[in-house]
Amino acid sequence: MRDLLTVESVSKYFGGLAAVAGINLRIGEGELVGLIGPNGAGKTTVFNLLTGVYRPSEGTIRFQDRLINGLKPYQIARLGITRTFQNIRLFKTLTVLQNVKVSANLRSQCSLLASVLLTPTQIREDAVLEAESMTLLEKLGLAEYRDQRSTALPYGMQRRLEIARALATRPRFLLLDEPAAGLNPAEKSELMELISQIRRDFGLTILLIEHDMRLVMGICERVYVLDYGQVIAEGSPDEVRRNPKVIEAYLGTGVH
Repeated sequence: MRDLLTVESVSKYFGGLAAVAGINLRIGEGELVGLIGPNGAGKTTVFNLLTGVYRPSEGTIRFQDRLINGLKPYQIARLGITRTFQNIRLFKTLTVLQNVKVSANLRSQCSLLASVLLTPTQIREDAVLEAESMTLLEKLGLAEYRDQRSTALPYGMQRRLEIARALATRPRFLLLDEPAAGLNPAEKSELMELISQIRRDFGLTILLIEHDMRLVMGICERVYVLDYGQVIAEGSPDEVRRNPKVIEAYLGTGVH
């Protein structure tokens, strides 16, 4: 399997604090990988490093064999890496459809001037992006809400909309930051099916941060475990759940 992403000896320091310390990750094309660990372990810092929010203090990050250290978030998004957020960050004043179209516009070929003047090319492109956005809403069960404000959606549907918005950029690598946070058990089961579906339908590679171990162990093929900014375990779900270091990190006590 060809590596899509490689993270080699990456550290991120904030003053004298190492939020991430010398981590190594390898994620192959088409994989669904979990990233877990106690609160404060450095998981979201990893996502911020991969998406250009933070620049590594040390080490290298390569996507499709291209060094992406120092690229801005929009440049990384154009390469095919996109994400959702632990705390929902929808555009509150926009409709459901408009939220998705905003992300789809990352792929716009028209200039700012063409957008202002509403040239025929701009009008045609806008129609194409709207049709593609509606297709995404249909796939994620959101089409009936297209004209509602995003904040009027039930919480579980807002989570789906965040995923739809991320998919609108046509990513190759999707980062999901605690997508099950705040969901009830039925919604979590539906989310597991949805993640498997979009991975299959869109040919995606997915890296997932999640505290719900049932979800992680139920859909991920491999799991990385972080603790105090370091990778303490990696392997299949079965290997990870039996690893003494993982048990100790979560329970806070030695395992004999």
